[in-house]
Amino acid sequence: MGAAGAASLLSARSYSAIVGANDRLRIGVIGAGGMATNHMKALVKMRAGDNFSIESVCDVYTKRRDIAAQLTGGKPVDDYRTLLQNKDIDYVLIATPEHWHFQMAMDALDAGKHVYVEKPMTHTIEQSQKLVRKVQSSGRKLQVGVQGMSDESYAVANEHIKAGELGTIVLAQIDYSRNYQGDFWAGNDYPIDAGAKPGVNLDWNAWLGPAPKREWDPERYFRWRRYWDYSGGIASDLFIHRATRLLKAMGLTYPQYVVATGGKFEFKDSLAEIPDTFDVLADFPGGPTMQLVSSMANDAPIDHMIRGHKATLYFSRTGFTIKPEKASENDVQPFTYEKKGAEDVTLHHRNLQQAIRTNAALNCDCMLGMYGVVLCDMAVESYRTRQYLQWSGDKVTVAKA
Repeated sequence: MGAAGAASLLSARSYSAIVGANDRLRIGVIGAGGMATNHMKALVKMRAGDNFSIESVCDVYTKRRDIAAQLTGGKPVDDYRTLLQNKDIDYVLIATPEHWHFQMAMDALDAGKHVYVEKPMTHTIEQSQKLVRKVQSSGRKLQVGVQGMSDESYAVANEHIKAGELGTIVLAQIDYSRNYQGDFWAGNDYPIDAGAKPGVNLDWNAWLGPAPKREWDPERYFRWRRYWDYSGGIASDLFIHRATRLLKAMGLTYPQYVVATGGKFEFKDSLAEIPDTFDVLADFPGGPTMQLVSSMANDAPIDHMIRGHKATLYFSRTGFTIKPEKASENDVQPFTYEKKGAEDVTLHHRNLQQAIRTNAALNCDCMLGMYGVVLCDMAVESYRTRQYLQWSGDKVTVAKA
């Protein structure tokens, strides 16, 4: 490559990493549905104090796109690739259905942008591995939208665990349950907009993207979490939040064995492909076992806890408490931690902005994002194949039950 070509490539890859003299950042938003709107409302409130602007917004449904433009003042565009061509944009928010996360994040990094991608980081394990390599070679920042990682209590819990206060960790348990009426991830909470007309104001083929081609189906468009083509259901929409908390607190990476169970037990006639009740057991090398519990038909909670031989750590809405086991009362002191952060998109965006400006550590980087994808995708595969799965180096294999 000649000097001119090298200079051009350097310019394309580094342009948006340059923050102006006043440290002002410029954001592009890809996706304008429900979660994206939550992000945009938060960003609008914080943009003046945090010195950034929303330059452009994009969605395949013009109604959503135009509402987003009115909310943010960003320039509306139909194609996310057009948004990525804007050299003034420093980072992009990707808040689309899961099946688009990988390609959009890869394209954004290729365009020299930093990335905030909603959870899960990718739809599959292979995609997460490729994206990690891309992030590492790009020199860009990528924040995964597990906003609970901006609650520092999980990192603080890890310090106490590493100090040996709990002893050997044997079991961690956590849940994320709801109790829907009529049907789950449907009804008035996830309405179907009769005004959406493919070929008129909505690009259905663009929305499908890498997913299998199908005729227009408003159920799939407005309630995509219920279909395997676009989502892992409970695993990737709910458990990813909970599992990542425990991964962070215990300093875990890849599971060794994963098995998942469940079914459509209450909403038997639902159009959803995914189960309404879903439970996971994941063994990590040398322990512990992680237990994930969820139903969309019963929201009775369980304690979120990490069980050790010497003590048990209980998470709460305000932080966590360490309580010694009776046999270790003379060796372990009770401890309570009051958290300062929260599960909050504002804090999570602010953390990414600090990472871009000052190289601050990300609260949920691509590695932690990948570990969550591996666990949750293995759970989905275990459920769908009714097999006991093993992580073997860098791939999933069937294990003997």
